Amino acid sequence: MENTGRQVKDALYAQVTRIGKAMCSPKRLELIELLCQGEKPVERLAKEAEISMKLASAHLKELRQAHLVEARRDGKNIYYRLTSEAVADFWVAMRALAEDRLLELRTALAKLAEHAHELLPMEREQLLARAERGEVVVLDVRPGNEYAAGHLPYARSLPLEELQQRLAELPRDKPVVAYCRGPFCLMAVEAAEFLRKQGYQAVRFEDGVAEWRSHGLPVVLES
Repeated sequence: MENTGRQVKDALYAQVTRIGKAMCSPKRLELIELLCQGEKPVERLAKEAEISMKLASAHLKELRQAHLVEARRDGKNIYYRLTSEAVADFWVAMRALAEDRLLELRTALAKLAEHAHELLPMEREQLLARAERGEVVVLDVRPGNEYAAGHLPYARSLPLEELQQRLAELPRDKPVVAYCRGPFCLMAVEAAEFLRKQGYQAVRFEDGVAEWRSHGLPVVLES
């Protein structure tokens, strides 16, 4: 009976390790973060993760076998998405734990904001209230399809690559808060830096949609 109990426990732990094994690759974590932004074709995932199609497909296969992502075919294209919001929550929690435990990670993140004025000095709920009152401009600088898949309330879509051409759309009398895919994403860093050089009062918000949602705050889906 005792041996049977040990076998059952070993089998249970072994099943849980399937998730850990699937997530133990930096590129798979990056693919998870990309899919937190919405469904994407494998070609786009490979391009944004800066890996080959073959390698992207191999990583996605591992994630599929752990039931973290799923795929659908549309003609010749294969699209991937997370199997549930729980996967995004897991990624956010794991990243937050790593930041809490690993000095090296905190040091690396600090390099993204070497000056205090570059980061948003207010809490999430305060940002939401000020955005609702029109006191700040919340700028989503991710690609437009990611904005459509889910964005922060009252946020405007202005992709980083279009920022210079569409600068006139932004009012100069209000602070601008730029966000992108989360703390590891550089698009909001670049956007805030560019806007400050143009004379705007601009800061970066570390949260992406996954982080915002994980704190129980609403996310807007475009119809």
